[in-house]
Amino acid sequence: MQAIIEKAVLGDVEAFLELMDRNSLSMYKVARAILNCDDDVADAIQDTVLSCFENIHTLKKQEYFKTWLIRILINHCNRILRLRKKEYLPGKMPETMQHDQSLAEFEFKEMLGLIDEKYRLILILYYLEGWKIPEIGKLLAMKENTVKTRLARARQQIRIAYLKDDTIS
Repeated sequence: MQAIIEKAVLGDVEAFLELMDRNSLSMYKVARAILNCDDDVADAIQDTVLSCFENIHTLKKQEYFKTWLIRILINHCNRILRLRKKEYLPGKMPETMQHDQSLAEFEFKEMLGLIDEKYRLILILYYLEGWKIPEIGKLLAMKENTVKTRLARARQQIRIAYLKDDTIS
């Protein structure tokens, strides 16, 4: 992986495309955790790939490539969220296209909907992407204890939500 990153930094387009391909699923998962619309997710990923291509020569430490990439993606997702807030009038929800989903995907999205927005990205990075708490802290500019606390609170919110569902049924 290190050799591919070195080639990409030196301007090798094929190496850059391979890096993007290897990280495409991670980018999708992170963007999907932040954005609700598949079109917005695609826009964020496209903008991220373009930004990375134009700025890969600025990468200081190649071992932090993925962190650098995900940080750029998060910034693009947040920009899209800010633009969306300006586009829609209060009380008016945008129409979203319904896609066929697998049961697992539906349940996962439903679970993410049960928790506060500030916990979603941390759950994705920790459980789906396998990032360690210190890495998440660096990426999101948070103290490790804050990341741990948010993970615990997210788990608690999920637990409470599922317990409520069991008592209602």
